[in-house]
Amino acid sequence: MNTPVLSRDSEQLPDALPRGAQIPEDLDPLADGILMEHQKAWLEDLSDLKVCEKGRRTGITFAEMLGCTLTAAAGKSAGGQNCFYIGDTKDKGREAIGYVAHFAKVIAGEVAEIEEFLFEDQQPDGSTKHISAYRVRFASGFRVEALSSNPANIRGLQGTVVIDEAAFHKDVRNVIDAVNAMLIWGGKVRIISTHNGHLNPFNELIREAKAGKNGYKVHRYTFGDAVRNGLFRRVCLMRGQTWSQEAQDAWESTIRTSYGAREAAMSQELDAVPAEMQGAALTRVQIENCMESGIPFQRWMMPDSFKNAPAEHRKAAAEAWCEQHLKQVLQTLDPRRQHFMGEDFARSGDATDIVILEQGVDLVRRTKLIVELRNIPFDQQRDVLFWLLDRIPNFQKGAMDRTGNGAYLAEVAAQRYGARIVEVSFSRSWYEMEMPPYIEAFGDRTIILPQHEDVLRDHQALQFVGGIIRVPENFRFKGSDGLDRHGDSAIACALAFHASRSEVTEYGYESVRTGPNSADGLGDDLDNDSRDWWRPPLGAGMRGGTY
Repeated sequence: MNTPVLSRDSEQLPDALPRGAQIPEDLDPLADGILMEHQKAWLEDLSDLKVCEKGRRTGITFAEMLGCTLTAAAGKSAGGQNCFYIGDTKDKGREAIGYVAHFAKVIAGEVAEIEEFLFEDQQPDGSTKHISAYRVRFASGFRVEALSSNPANIRGLQGTVVIDEAAFHKDVRNVIDAVNAMLIWGGKVRIISTHNGHLNPFNELIREAKAGKNGYKVHRYTFGDAVRNGLFRRVCLMRGQTWSQEAQDAWESTIRTSYGAREAAMSQELDAVPAEMQGAALTRVQIENCMESGIPFQRWMMPDSFKNAPAEHRKAAAEAWCEQHLKQVLQTLDPRRQHFMGEDFARSGDATDIVILEQGVDLVRRTKLIVELRNIPFDQQRDVLFWLLDRIPNFQKGAMDRTGNGAYLAEVAAQRYGARIVEVSFSRSWYEMEMPPYIEAFGDRTIILPQHEDVLRDHQALQFVGGIIRVPENFRFKGSDGLDRHGDSAIACALAFHASRSEVTEYGYESVRTGPNSADGLGDDLDNDSRDWWRPPLGAGMRGGTY
């Protein structure tokens, strides 16, 4: 896997390899009183799987690299094995290897040379590039290496793996999945991090562990714990200052007050309390206050093989699903009320969400239905959308995501329903104009959402990013079905709300068709030739009961 290495000692490494907090050359981490109580507790836990949620500068990485040194220095009969450190930055890897080199010299009596070598890093497109990595070899034949956090590079390794600052890795969920295979041959997994938001995969791992779902032993050490266990005494020792309780209290107070009014940030950084969503546009309370039970949330998901089924089979499956799951819902819609639609598109990975809003005489927009499509071919997404819009009474306006692959569905809908479809290209100006009114609707409760876990978490994902409200581009979390979400229903709801605020075009047309092209079936108009999509829009004046 690795290319030939270039061995250099610490003095020869570029930019001078940092040795943690510039630890003294004669520091013996095994000496009495050097490790704080929480550091000892972490090392004494020999569980195969353990995870630590921590405050800043609590010394857990320092302790874990001591553990890695002892593991790699031991012979195989004594439980020795390779250890791999995976930090969120290259500098963290250099720092961790600096700790190991020092411990090797002081504890194992080995003058360990720090090697910088070229690691073949697998890219998402299948190509490779060589990046710098660091390691220390031991006489036991084992080594400690600091590697890239790319999941593709972790698979196939064997030993103890340490994922540091896991909440800040770009792809932490896949990193965790990749290292779990190490357990097969006696490896161990250690995951360490401060928090980075309530919906972060690291916090999901913590919650699952506390619920007994994944086998991880959870440790929690806050900045306050470290202070009580002697952190400031060690700061004084390093600085040559005299410790006193008054000085310690003043020091801790200075650190905490430096966060100013950002109490959530302080609690997350120091007290290991994940922020509800740092920078979130909506609080959980605001969202839940605008939720009601009993609003349908219908999902349709198919395997990859479905896209290769004959066209008539796929079309029949779409119609059958709509008839079974949507027909009864649409029969409950009030034909006297205006209805609006919002659609956020995805073909694979994320989900397509279609939201139907009803606007009452009180101008409150009430969600009447959310349809979620996952791994559904383009044509069948079109079939479901048309089936819905052909039957929605008093359908006024729809706003659809035309970004990327969504352009196809938005275009054919605009061809079929004319000016009632707004094709939205997400841009900074759109977010600036349309998201603030949607967020404001939660304050005066003029939007009603389904009481559903995924809808709640999708809306929690709306954040202030660069001065606009949106779901961060690379932000993913697991939904109630165990699959990745990207704020799907929140964007669809925002689009439906946008449609309800747009100028409405009145139509007097009412369909009276029967037969294969009627609203009673998908009909020939959904074939690829689309020969009669030109006809006047269906459903403009339709009333309930014609199903």
